[in-house]
Amino acid sequence: MRCSPSFLALVLLTLPGAVLAQVDPRIASLSKQLGTGQEPKARSQAALGLGSSDDPEALKPLCAALKDSNEQVRAASAQALGKLKELAGLECLKARKSETDAATKAAIQASIEALQAFKDRTPRVYVQLSGVKDKTGQLKPEVLKVTEARMRRKLTQVGAMLAPTKESKSAAQGVLRKHGIQGFRLQAEIHPTEAGGLRVSVVCISYPDQSLLGDVELQASGAKPEELLKVLAPRIIDEAADTFEWDT
Repeated sequence: MRCSPSFLALVLLTLPGAVLAQVDPRIASLSKQLGTGQEPKARSQAALGLGSSDDPEALKPLCAALKDSNEQVRAASAQALGKLKELAGLECLKARKSETDAATKAAIQASIEALQAFKDRTPRVYVQLSGVKDKTGQLKPEVLKVTEARMRRKLTQVGAMLAPTKESKSAAQGVLRKHGIQGFRLQAEIHPTEAGGLRVSVVCISYPDQSLLGDVELQASGAKPEELLKVLAPRIIDEAADTFEWDT
């Protein structure tokens, strides 16, 4: 099914408190352990934990740990970056190609190849994400930044090629012709709910044309805003992908 301009999708989801209670990802504690832990083994375990976190916030401490004084920690961090599949990790991995430890060098090369292959996948759709607007007036800038990063990460996971924020219509059309795919523009907003939670809405518009296709919404309550958004950000992208059939 292809969505007509008049199509409107509304999806509401209330997440139970039991799910939200598990949202705290331990990123801060793992990052601290990786950066200041006394034992190399503990730092290595922290690196691997960050690599398995599926959290874009794990990128920065893992990149920093590629300069750790211990080769075991450097190798674990390189391996973790490959598993994390955050494309920005390519830059810091390539910057460490002069690594002298054989095991670490092999881990760096393996992760570079894995991330490059992930980056070079045939895209399913071309998507421009036009930022995330805070309609609550209460969210911190860093929370919005991380929320957008989570959305962008999820977009790449569902097979989207991300369009730059500013792009000419002819350039966008060239990308669509080259890959034989459709283009979408997403406009995301965060609203408060009467229950004290948050509602995330995403309007989907054809790209580079500007025809309204519809929108999807998700809401949740029962936890802090940053915890709610860690659940809602990736799920709203899944909802958009399902609603507008990006996998067809």
